[in-house]
Order: sequence, then structure tokens, then C-alpha cells
Amino acid sequence: MTEELSILSLVLKAGPVVQLVMASLVLASVFSWVVIFQRARVLSRAQKHARMFEDTFWSGAELVSLYKQVANAPNVIGLEAVFKAGFQEFTRLRQDVRSDPDAVMEGVHRAMRVARAREEERLEAHLPFLATVGSISPYVGLFGTVWGIMNSFRGLAAAKQATLATVAPGISEALIATAIGLFAAIPAVIAYNRFNAKVDSLAVTYENFADEFAAILHRRVHQRGE
Repeated sequence: MTEELSILSLVLKAGPVVQLVMASLVLASVFSWVVIFQRARVLSRAQKHARMFEDTFWSGAELVSLYKQVANAPNVIGLEAVFKAGFQEFTRLRQDVRSDPDAVMEGVHRAMRVARAREEERLEAHLPFLATVGSISPYVGLFGTVWGIMNSFRGLAAAKQATLATVAPGISEALIATAIGLFAAIPAVIAYNRFNAKVDSLAVTYENFADEFAAILHRRVHQRGE
């Protein structure tokens, strides 16, 4: 009896619709774990780069030399991308002696705002997939369960003798679909909430840095105009 009601045997004996539901949920779970590991690595690297660049920036490094170092880097991300966009626009606009200081700073703010938006978009990549898996997987599993139970009762109605042993395997295989749906949904929801909090924290870091860097450039451009 134990062997008959093992999870593997129940899955193999399930109807085609329930098996399709189970296979879909297993695939969704596998892909969500791939996204979880990939996003964890990306966000951890982004946090590390942000701390390192802030330490370098506030250590008193000369802006021109720091910009050259960042511009020559093979992969500019995070705060480096915000800094590069702001200082590049500042340098370009400042070369025109007729440039108004306020116009220069407006261009700097715009350039850093665009860079920040691109970085936030990069950090948020694939997070909607986790949200989708977390929200719909339980319902997909429930659909498989309802369908399996419906078939079990249909078979029970056709049986001459209705016993618990007759209907138990069908109900058991149907309930596995709900279990797989929860198995796919719970890690996806937890990961989405955690990663979303990290993205929000990094977005605040980028915004604060952009404001502080803009204040430094503001002093520079107005010192030249005096």
C-alpha cells in the first residue's frame, strides 16, 4: 500500500491534465531558482561595488583622475556609471565658456538621472518573473487539484462499490499539484521581497550619491563663474 501511494507513483498515475500542471509548476520552480541565484549574485556584486566606489570617492580622490580610471574600466556599473555620466556631462558643458552654470547643472542632473534609471532597470531585471511565479503558482496547482478531484469523483460515481481506498489515490495525486504549486511559489515570493528591498536600498544609495556629487559640481561651476 505504501508503494502504491508513493509520490512518484501518484505522479505517474495522474491524468494528463494534472501531469501537465505538475510539469509546468516544476519548470517554473526550476527557472525561478535560476533567477534567484543569478539575481543574488548581481545584487551582491552591486552592493559591494557601491561600497568600494563610495570609499574611493570620499577618500579625497581627484575627480579628473577618478573619471579617467572609471572611463577606462571594461564594465562600468552602479555608482561608477552615475559618476561617469554626471562628470562627463559636466565636462562637456563646461567647455563652452558661454554655458550658464544653472544650465550646466541641469544637464548634469539629467545625465545622472538617466544613468540611475538604467542601473535600477538592470537591477530589477527578471524580478517580475519571480513575482509572477509567486502569485500564480498556487492557483495553477489548485486548478490541477480541482481537476484531479473532479475526475476522481467521476470515477467514483461509475464504480459499483464506493470506498475510501477507491477514491484516495485520485485525491492524493490531485493534492500533489497544490503542494508543487506552493513549493514553487513560496521561494519565489520570499526572494522577490528580499531582492526588491535590496534594489530599493541601492536606488536610495544612487540617489543620495547623485545629490552629493551634484553639490560638489555645483560649487565648482559657480566658483568658475565668480
